[in-house]
Amino acid sequence: MLRTALAALPVLLLATSALAGHVDDAHQGAVKQVVDNPYGLDALWAQGDFVSKGTLIILALMSMASWYILVVKLVEQARMLRHAKAAAAGFWKAASVADGARLLAEDSPFRFVATTGMEAAQHHEGSLTEKIDLHTWVTMSIQRSVGEIVSDLQGGLAVLATVGSTAPFVGLFGTVWGIYHALTAIGIAGQAAIDKVAGPVGEALIMTAFGLAVAVPAVLGYNLLVRRNKLVAEKVRAFAADLHAVLLAGSGGSGNGLRVVR
Repeated sequence: MLRTALAALPVLLLATSALAGHVDDAHQGAVKQVVDNPYGLDALWAQGDFVSKGTLIILALMSMASWYILVVKLVEQARMLRHAKAAAAGFWKAASVADGARLLAEDSPFRFVATTGMEAAQHHEGSLTEKIDLHTWVTMSIQRSVGEIVSDLQGGLAVLATVGSTAPFVGLFGTVWGIYHALTAIGIAGQAAIDKVAGPVGEALIMTAFGLAVAVPAVLGYNLLVRRNKLVAEKVRAFAADLHAVLLAGSGGSGNGLRVVR
């Protein structure tokens, strides 16, 4: 039995060596195929000129900016909706406007509106402001605070709109540049051989895909944020209108509830 095993050992070694060589050849072939692929991103970055690389960098920056703004604004809107729910649940049940404002969070926009309205109702003096009646002065103050909140809500939307409208054209510029390279390769070779134009045409198609991939999320995110901003702004305006009525009713009497929150 030992002699049989010793006799089969050379054959086993030869088979193992042949199998290892076959595996190495297959691995090298696969690696070579990936590296030499004219349609891959690695080949595009390695073979592209400064215009192609610059276009890719611009699209990448636009995509990162749009996704960052989308995530940040969604978190901000969710926080404001929570503040709106807290204001609706506790503010109007308080004994006074000041007590209701203390129940709200420090960073709540509803507390900011309430504090602004109370300060306007209490501090209506001065050489110029005293010429304005109390109703108009409180209304102007509350509207300014609401305008500041709505303006903050709209921050970043211009970037999304810009990315959504310009990213396809940036990708189209890369497409035109790739087609230009394809035509140049055809002119140099003197014939439209597929191996001469495969790389530039693949570059053009990738640029088109990147432009669309950047623009579509920006447009969808813009529409989503605008719709949610409208919902939040309506809640803030409704709160401000009710607060305005309460402040004017309190100022007509003894001024109960107009203590300023510090």
